[in-house]
Amino acid sequence: MGATIAVTVAGVWLSIAEMPVRWLIGQLLLAASLIQWFIVLHECGHGTLFSTPWLNAPAGQLAGFFALIPFDCWKRVHNRHHKWTGWQDVDPTTALLTAAPAGRLARGLVNVCWAYWIPLFSILYRLNNFWNMPRLMGLFRTRAVRRRLIANAVVLATIYIVGLVMIGPATLARLFGLAILLALITEDMLLISQHTHVPMGRSGGARVTPYPAIEQEHFTRSLRFPAWLSRLLLHFDAHELHHMYPFVPGHRLSEIPYSPANEVSCWRWIHAARAMPGEVLLFQNRDQSGYDV
Repeated sequence: MGATIAVTVAGVWLSIAEMPVRWLIGQLLLAASLIQWFIVLHECGHGTLFSTPWLNAPAGQLAGFFALIPFDCWKRVHNRHHKWTGWQDVDPTTALLTAAPAGRLARGLVNVCWAYWIPLFSILYRLNNFWNMPRLMGLFRTRAVRRRLIANAVVLATIYIVGLVMIGPATLARLFGLAILLALITEDMLLISQHTHVPMGRSGGARVTPYPAIEQEHFTRSLRFPAWLSRLLLHFDAHELHHMYPFVPGHRLSEIPYSPANEVSCWRWIHAARAMPGEVLLFQNRDQSGYDV
């Protein structure tokens, strides 16, 4: 985490510079750090970044600030995602993908954004899953949990608004605009690769039983990164192993002596996925579309 903070500080410092080359290097460093903050958020949500349990919560709040996701909302929703992986309409992070938008305009927007690398998915992923308070209130009925989620979102939103007013929209856009865009584009690839276009069950409103973690390999996909990059990203690419062993720290996943069935080269997956219309990739699975992705 110290390295992530250092890269973030370096990226901001270089982005302040008037020289275009230094600014561009700063934006690239910031983009890399924002991706890493998202991964830190993920680890903290599982309580696996630090072996000392109480350190994960404050680290998660800091990571949530940079990842644009309230940590408490993330932790609750992501834990439910792990519980219900395999049931597409019950898992809160995949429920909205059970049916394609009815309107041609909405489907066209999805296709255009996917074709031109506009990070629509990672934006909607945040808004629908972690900032949509009415939806979160429907998912979590306990009063204490609801208060915590609302408070976390309100505090984080207030910090963003105060920062926007004090620093100014133009300066913030110059310091973080390109970096955020590049990070969201990369996260689109990471997030979509994990469960999208993978056959899953649907409850249809009936009471169903969660799949045990060890059986969730069938409902997820792993992208194979170069070894050095995988280590740098705390083996975030080992997604099948993560679902099978969700309480193993990311940096320890490579020690598990098992080769996942759905692992694919990141470049092969990106090439194949980019050849598909966005609406087919997102709202169908390989059994329906015939695309072996």
